[in-house]
Amino acid sequence: MTTSADQAPEVFSRRPKRVDARRNYEKLIAAARDAFAENGTDASLEDIARRAGVGIGTLYRHFPTRQDLFESVYVDEVEALCRSAEDLAELPPWEALAGWLHRFVGYSATKRAIYEALNRDSEMFRSCRTAMYAAGEPLLSRAQEAGAVRTDVTFDDVLRLVSGVTGTQFVEPSQRERVLGVALDGLRRHA
Repeated sequence: MTTSADQAPEVFSRRPKRVDARRNYEKLIAAARDAFAENGTDASLEDIARRAGVGIGTLYRHFPTRQDLFESVYVDEVEALCRSAEDLAELPPWEALAGWLHRFVGYSATKRAIYEALNRDSEMFRSCRTAMYAAGEPLLSRAQEAGAVRTDVTFDDVLRLVSGVTGTQFVEPSQRERVLGVALDGLRRHA
């Protein structure tokens, strides 16, 4: 499920309509996502503009404040995560849920840098959380109905489990994947 403009109007209203402006906006979001993942919230705005191949004025035209940029990157990540639930919905129930949770881990790794900078009481944050639940809960329900996942867990339980995995420091990315695999094995319903 994609996030609609009604769910986060203050962020979506900033998205440009013109093709060239939209292209610059998307390049800035991608550059900011990479810069925040590498350098945290202190990433240089000048570096972000340079990575995107635009001038600093273009960055400020799209994102008047650093907070605007944080929110826009966060919303973009949530939208991608929600779209991935749609993309995976045709898979068998367990594969769809596990695939989405793997993508959630990737999303969490990116958003961790800006998570603390966000106002978690804001309408934007609540809207993103609602969209994420709307995308992921059906995958869990479908897997439970198919008998592939334990029925004594809620979607909130699953997100907390996976968030615990993403919040831990690992020696290498493959270790994170192994630990996530162990956690997912705990969700599976065994005969």
